[in-house]
Amino acid sequence: MVSRSDARAVDPGSELLRVDNISLSFGGVKALTDVSFDILRGEVRAIIGPNGAGKSSMLNVINGFYHPQEGEVWFAGEKRRNPKPHNIAYQGIARTFQNIALFKGMSTLDNIMTGRFTHMNQNLLMQALWRGPAEREEIANREKAEEIIDFLEIQAIRKTPVGRLPYGLQKRVELGRALAAEPELLLLDEPMAGMNVEEKEDMSRFILDVKDEFGTTIALIEHDMGVVMDISDRVVVLDYGKKIGDGTPQQVRSDQTVIDAYLGVAHDE
Repeated sequence: MVSRSDARAVDPGSELLRVDNISLSFGGVKALTDVSFDILRGEVRAIIGPNGAGKSSMLNVINGFYHPQEGEVWFAGEKRRNPKPHNIAYQGIARTFQNIALFKGMSTLDNIMTGRFTHMNQNLLMQALWRGPAEREEIANREKAEEIIDFLEIQAIRKTPVGRLPYGLQKRVELGRALAAEPELLLLDEPMAGMNVEEKEDMSRFILDVKDEFGTTIALIEHDMGVVMDISDRVVVLDYGKKIGDGTPQQVRSDQTVIDAYLGVAHDE
């Protein structure tokens, strides 16, 4: 069996995930209609579109929270069959959310440690005794969490309860928690929403560093078109739950259908 780190080294640029003809409805409301695209290993794949286009619904399909009525999801060459979100996490997919979902009373370090749950293999008794394998596992997980804290340059807030942190730093902690799982595919849902220009620049730098240094594949939803065009390798565009564009940032930016639906003067950033 190939480990996640080995899988990243083998076949860079090959297909990691593919969604084929995905359709998702809630009652009579169609969230997604016949959407297909792929995500290649080692790329930043942006998903853009107006509000209500189906972007977050697509991420929820990818991480197993929603099960589409039609279509297939393939990950690492295997067809997915109605998995649960926790199973998806063990397969190597992690996610951040549009609305911050941290444990506000816990410290930065403890929040990041919660992202290590897929690497905690000892049973409850062994963890309670904290001897032998359980102790070694705890130490290894803490070392990994500290590495992520150093990587994200948040050493000064490692013991601070995240509820006391400003918004931009909370978003960085949430990124750290997702990275703690050592995902092969990282899903970012509007990672720069509500940030000022300096915070967006920092987050853009960290996203590119995650891709370059860890070899992590990234799919992100983002409304700031300047950010999308700067850091994305490819872009898929949704509108009213349908795919209307797909290609490099340059191709998408010059696509008249995309311009009319989303990149016109009213939406230009």
